[in-house]
Amino acid sequence: MSAFNRIPLSTLESATLPIEEASGLPNPLYNDPEMLAEERDRVLGKTWSGVGFAGDLPQPGYVKPISFMGLPLVIMRDTADVIRVFHNVCSHRGMILINDEGPITGSIRCPYHSWTYDLTGELKGTPHIGGVGVHKLDGFACEKHGMKEIRSAVWFDVVFINLDGQADAFAQFIAPVVARWQPYLGDTGYGRMRREAGNGGQMTLDVACNWKLAVENYCESYHLPWIHPNLNRISRIQDHYHIMFANEFAGQGTMVYNLAETAGTRLPVFPEWNEERMKEGEYITVFPNVLLGIQADHTFAIVLEPVTNGRTLEHLRLMYVGDTAIEPQYQGCRDTTLASWKEVFGEDVGVVEGMQQGRVSPGFNGGSFSPVLDNPTHYFHSWTAKRLLASATA
Repeated sequence: MSAFNRIPLSTLESATLPIEEASGLPNPLYNDPEMLAEERDRVLGKTWSGVGFAGDLPQPGYVKPISFMGLPLVIMRDTADVIRVFHNVCSHRGMILINDEGPITGSIRCPYHSWTYDLTGELKGTPHIGGVGVHKLDGFACEKHGMKEIRSAVWFDVVFINLDGQADAFAQFIAPVVARWQPYLGDTGYGRMRREAGNGGQMTLDVACNWKLAVENYCESYHLPWIHPNLNRISRIQDHYHIMFANEFAGQGTMVYNLAETAGTRLPVFPEWNEERMKEGEYITVFPNVLLGIQADHTFAIVLEPVTNGRTLEHLRLMYVGDTAIEPQYQGCRDTTLASWKEVFGEDVGVVEGMQQGRVSPGFNGGSFSPVLDNPTHYFHSWTAKRLLASATA
């Protein structure tokens, strides 16, 4: 019996009830090692999930191998500057094709039998396939044996994939967020946003928790007074509002975000951002695993990488408004911005790790919600439960 089939459906159904009546998701969804593959195939693989960042592939011909919940994949930027995602295996004998990140000149060569592929995934060479010195074989069509591409899209610099290929078109999926932030980011989610060169404006946290706990914590501001005392002095619970829309997105907003200032200098801001709203910011989760933030002077994206049921890598990338914002005179402001987010997200680590440890307790199996302050978290629980329930009847 699979891990999923050991979970009573009634415990999932209870998460979909109105918040006053609902219970949270049951413990096995956090602490059962077998659930990771179940969630991949039943939840994350059936929608659009984040797996990386386009900006991490800085030039045509660049490749980056990744793992998606146990599956070996590779993100590739081809010579026409198009980002694609493939299963990172040779079509001959299943050998891993690419082990190292970096630029590729020429072809992708399988280290086992030297079958070669171009950067669009097409099979180009099959040495000795018909015997020694015979490199082509009648009846074997190379065009049918290329690398297996995965449906993908790039938005907000995030590389999204739909593993099963059956989700709605990405443009339709992301349209509600595009409409909300379109004046600043345009239709591509990138617009005038710029990343620092090299490794600036980024960090990765290695957290001993299930990926869902990172989402739940990001969605709400209830914990601010106790976990983020410095932030709470300028951005209190009462200064926040809930964001929940289109059944796929939830988070929070603040009305008192302080712009990064260093030595009297302020980062360039979106010209469309209303002066009266200059200290507002919004933080939205694109279900299932992409966390986005936008302020007047910068944006960020976090891709949650579920490594095991109890380990998640949180990859953050900051972006700034226009070419000028990444010039040397704003280095201090950018450093201040990154340092402030390192502090905030670092403070969350102990909380989510503590909740993960608590998920083995028979004294807890889902918990309850504040009907006033836990609304975005319940929204995510309900979304996850509905996805799992739908997979049970599919």
